[in-house]
Amino acid sequence: MDVRWYLDPARRGRDAYDAGHVQGAVFLDMDRDLAAPGGGRGLPAGRHPWPSEEQVSRVMGGAGIGPGTRVVAYDDQSGAMAARLWFVLRAHGHEEAAVLDGGLAKWLAEGRPLATAAASPAPARFEARLRPGFVLDKSEMTRTHRDHLVLDARAGERYRGEAEPIDLRAGHIPGALNAPYTGNLTGAGVFLAPEALRARYAALGADRREPIVYCGSGVTACHDLLAMHVAGLRVRPYGYPSCQWSGRPTLCIATGRKS
Repeated sequence: MDVRWYLDPARRGRDAYDAGHVQGAVFLDMDRDLAAPGGGRGLPAGRHPWPSEEQVSRVMGGAGIGPGTRVVAYDDQSGAMAARLWFVLRAHGHEEAAVLDGGLAKWLAEGRPLATAAASPAPARFEARLRPGFVLDKSEMTRTHRDHLVLDARAGERYRGEAEPIDLRAGHIPGALNAPYTGNLTGAGVFLAPEALRARYAALGADRREPIVYCGSGVTACHDLLAMHVAGLRVRPYGYPSCQWSGRPTLCIATGRKS
């Protein structure tokens, strides 16, 4: 599955896919396929609302994913986008999911070929059932976030409130610790070794308390969830995105390194 997506509206994942992709890969659009309708900057639903069971069933079945299908997702941002598909599948009961480590950059660096013909998989039957406790809605997040370890997967400057190029208010959910998803990667853009990932998240307390992870719109948070899964840590809760939190003036926003 090719899950390339770009924050820059002038770039389109579908265009990148058409220009060259892993042979046989099926393209999934982050906005249309992996997020519920009604999302966007500054909108109440946030930029990438969590998809319904009906949508997940329809999209995954249309992409040829059925019971037992082994899914490998990739992008060109070291898994930052592909991890969303990985978690959507796992959250809906499909365990046979993985992310291509290093993504398209490593694929090309190894001299592997690309294709331009679009894949046409045979439809399959996918029955999505959201597993309890895997995704927290607004009411759960606002009610319980202070009782849990909460991790913010965004860049440090956005977490601290020094810059906010996308969402309405700068800063983070009070009590959250910063765990930028880029810290899961080596300089070559591949995941750190499992023991290094475990040490990273243990230092944040994730070996003692099951974390809730969030980010700007609910995409890169999945990268942290994948990293903790690779590290052998218990991973489930995915939290209410910051774009929705910051868009509600009644909810407090913290700034700085501690809150």
